[in-house]
Amino acid sequence: MYEDQLERLHEFESRLSELRKCLNVDSAKVEIARIEAAISDANFWDDAEAAQKTMQQLKALRSVVEAPDRLAQEIEDAIILTEMSEAESDDSMSEEIAGLLDSIQRQIDKLELTSLLSDPMDNKKAIVNIHPGAGGTESCDWAGMLYRMIVRFCERQDYNVELMDYQPGEEAGMKSATLTVEGPFAYGNLKSEDGVHRLVRISPFDANSRRHTSFAAVQVLPEVDDSIEIEVREEDLKMDVFRSSGPGGQKVNKTSSAVRLTHLPTGIVVACQIERSQHRNRDTAMQLLKAQLYNIEIKKREADAAALRDGQMDVAWGSQIRSYVLHPYQMIKDHRTEAETSSVDRVLDGDLDMFVESYLKWSLGRKAEPAKE
Repeated sequence: MYEDQLERLHEFESRLSELRKCLNVDSAKVEIARIEAAISDANFWDDAEAAQKTMQQLKALRSVVEAPDRLAQEIEDAIILTEMSEAESDDSMSEEIAGLLDSIQRQIDKLELTSLLSDPMDNKKAIVNIHPGAGGTESCDWAGMLYRMIVRFCERQDYNVELMDYQPGEEAGMKSATLTVEGPFAYGNLKSEDGVHRLVRISPFDANSRRHTSFAAVQVLPEVDDSIEIEVREEDLKMDVFRSSGPGGQKVNKTSSAVRLTHLPTGIVVACQIERSQHRNRDTAMQLLKAQLYNIEIKKREADAAALRDGQMDVAWGSQIRSYVLHPYQMIKDHRTEAETSSVDRVLDGDLDMFVESYLKWSLGRKAEPAKE
């Protein structure tokens, strides 16, 4: 028994050593030391905005380093405990050791998932837009369900969620919502939700209790920082101001401080109503617009890469990524990865881990596929 437990712990050590390389832990420690030296400079906070971004970078780097270090200590402690129990032939510790092994296993699995987040944009803030499809109240309600699912997922990850814009539905749900999500690998962990989501259920809004199919779109974008040049000309913008609105219980501004920007060349519309200052709402809306424009360029490049890889130019931009069937049976299936589960209540309550993991592995495999002649 003890030999098996020690063998498993040494296997964890080996996996953790490989993970340190994948996560570039040593490089992260060097960068942390550099930032900490910069923070000690008396002039560091002269530029408050730049300083805040540096502090966010430091927080992200520390999260990369601290998890492997903490896990290494737990593995070492578990090895010592197992060796002591073996030497003293103390079987009373076996249950505690088994619990430690299971805990370490879960942490290693989660860290390996983090190692799949290799894109430089993965550690950025995420901008999440949610819109119902055609279908009136039914689709608005479905969009509201997706909104709750994503917010609950973020809460599970201890992410900070800020509601930038919210337009409630006339009877239920919502017409649109925009969120910003901040935390370690926020964009990387949410990008699996980008696309069209399909719901099949008995409609609570149908007096005849018929089955309905509804669609809603989730768009997940990485925040674009100042290091990425996105040109937006003032003459290409149309700005409207309006009074804020929000979900129940939210304080709403009485003045017309909310801002809506329309980018005339592309038709992209963004809005922000979180601040009481019209100027600050406009600045935030501009950041949302730049993220949209950056995303368009990235999608073009991905489409070209997909065409080379798949040997065709047909890219299904609007196809559904996932189906949620609540009637006549219960099943959620991701059409990209084939991952599926019957635990629909857990998923709709924000337990998206299996879909995030399967998407990251699928996406990594896609990138590794050679281009077709």
